[in-house]
Formats: sequence, C-alpha cells, structure tokens
Amino acid sequence: MTITKNLGIWMDHSTARLMESTDDIKVTKTIESKFTHASKEESLGKSEHVMHNKEQHQQAEYYKKLGESIRNYTSVLLFGPTTAKDELYNILRSDHNFKKIKIDVKQTDKMTDNQQQAFVNEHFANAIS
Repeated sequence: MTITKNLGIWMDHSTARLMESTDDIKVTKTIESKFTHASKEESLGKSEHVMHNKEQHQQAEYYKKLGESIRNYTSVLLFGPTTAKDELYNILRSDHNFKKIKIDVKQTDKMTDNQQQAFVNEHFANAIS
C-alpha cells in the first residue's frame, strides 16, 4: 500500500505558499522569487534587455525550487490568481521526473491563509471521495 502525499501550492510570480496535507497535519512553507520590484527597477536602469534576462533567470530558479519541493509528492494542486501556476505546470509536464505525480491546476482569486488551507483541504477531500 502506498501512502498518498498531497501538496497544495498557492502561487503567483513572486511568492508560493506550500501546504502539505497528510492526516490532518498541515505544514506550510513559503518560497519567494528573487526577482522583486527593486531588482526590476535596478536592472531596468541598465537596459530593458538586461531586465528581461534577469527576470527569466530568476523566474527559472523560482520554478526549479518549486519543482524540487514537489518531487516527493503523489498529488499536487497548483492554484492562484496569475498564470504562474500554468507556467510551472508546463515546465513540470515537460520533465519526465514528474510524470507519476498527479498535478491539478485551478484558477482562484487572492485568498487569505485560512482560505488557501480550506481550499487545499476541500480539494484533496473531494479527490479521495
């Protein structure tokens, strides 16, 4: 018998909140992109080309960190108000290391921490029943 490990990730392009759901134990971790408004302003001052390169590099690092966090789960829910979740989903689907992980993607509005946790709990409760 395999143990299902569920992970919910509320994310936008700058922050991801990871919520593990295993037998009523909730663990929350936050991963942030290094590409902040301040670094955007700094690199834009040099040139727009430099800014876009820096943004792409730091966004790729952000998605890589998220991928490393997802690797040990059997079921993952990506949700949030921006296209970041879709971008991450496409990256994960193109990597054979994530083929056995069930990944769902849901569009949501901005949510409080409690709303995010309730959304994750409801999603995985419905997936079981």
